[in-house]
Amino acid sequence: MKITVEAVARTDLKTAWSAYNTPDDITQWNSPSDDWHSPRSQVDLREGGTFNTRMEAKDGSMGFDFEGTYTRVVPQKLIEYRMGDGREVAVNFEQAPEGVRVRVAFDAESENPAEVQQEGWQAILDSFARYAEAKAGAR
Repeated sequence: MKITVEAVARTDLKTAWSAYNTPDDITQWNSPSDDWHSPRSQVDLREGGTFNTRMEAKDGSMGFDFEGTYTRVVPQKLIEYRMGDGREVAVNFEQAPEGVRVRVAFDAESENPAEVQQEGWQAILDSFARYAEAKAGAR
């Protein structure tokens, strides 16, 4: 089962792409809520390259590594990757009149209900959009 989330960042494609793929930026936006954070991130953005972002509850009660291997990269357009558990993800970037539309389609996992997964990924993508807009405004 594929789940899709989408957000629009009111910024340009170059800023959105950079914010989505730069480790220092990822640690600023990659969390579903204020009680989670990503203390570190590593990105080798090329086909066959890998990524690893650590996500943790701020109270230290739990955490995990979100990691995978890039299978296709089309700069400022598309990122496809396979997570460590074999699930596939596609991230599309599209310039729209109101900004950059980012659409993420991912294979659902079996541990949590689809609605919970969709809510979590949507919250993270919304956090990304806010961060990218703020970054664009800071220039």
